[in-house]
Amino acid sequence: MIDLDAYFARIGYTGPRAPTFQVLRTLHALHPAAIPFEAIDCLLDRGIDISPEAVDAKLIRGGRGGYCFEHNGLFRRVLEALGFEVEGLAARVRWNMPPDVPPQPRTHMVLRVVAEGEPWIVDVGFGGCVLTAPLRLQPGLEQMTDHDSYRLTPVGEDLRLEVLREPGWVPAYDISLSPCVFRDYEMANWFTSTHPTSHFRKNLLAARTTPEARYGLLFNQLTIRPVGGAPQKTTLDAAGIETTLRKVFGLSPEPSWRSIIAAAAEGQPVR
Repeated sequence: MIDLDAYFARIGYTGPRAPTFQVLRTLHALHPAAIPFEAIDCLLDRGIDISPEAVDAKLIRGGRGGYCFEHNGLFRRVLEALGFEVEGLAARVRWNMPPDVPPQPRTHMVLRVVAEGEPWIVDVGFGGCVLTAPLRLQPGLEQMTDHDSYRLTPVGEDLRLEVLREPGWVPAYDISLSPCVFRDYEMANWFTSTHPTSHFRKNLLAARTTPEARYGLLFNQLTIRPVGGAPQKTTLDAAGIETTLRKVFGLSPEPSWRSIIAAAAEGQPVR
């Protein structure tokens, strides 16, 4: 069960509640604009609880953000409550990694959604490169969204999601088309939230994508990618980071965050 009224109030949606493609597309744009991507609880050794009750308390009622298992787990339940056919998938992240890095574990959650008889790739939980519209599950097709162009390229039995950026086509992640069960995500979430090599355990980061721009915070660097404009980077001190978390990402910094913010202001991993 999910409180659709509370979720729709959180993202600012007042439209119809039917399993149509237009509803899917509208929700997909509103979600990453309203609910930020962040993993601050990992830095505080709180762990990440991806149970529906915990996710709803944090992302809907608590005014917080989350990472992929929280975002896409929530979005899946919303879509299923509206009558969509949804499958959970898993992907190996390749974003910001050198091409010769060995394959990573499947630690990213993606959704396959059927809308009006057609399958789509849906993902509202991928940080600064998050989709803002569903993508047709069709390899080789360049698909434009308001913020970026994407394509799906076959790689063995997987599909590689690529995004067109300044250097050209950049890999985001490799999607396995084998459906997952909740326990698969519990295992992956345990790794990403607790393993010492997980970048969520080291890096202060946040992201939000609005109709006007993408906003990304990594350590003390705020990057703004306006739609149709050149990226803008700003280096922040501790006070600037706290203000940015509040005003740009809609978070309410707690006193327990201050040591993390102070470390990030030095431009270094928190640990």
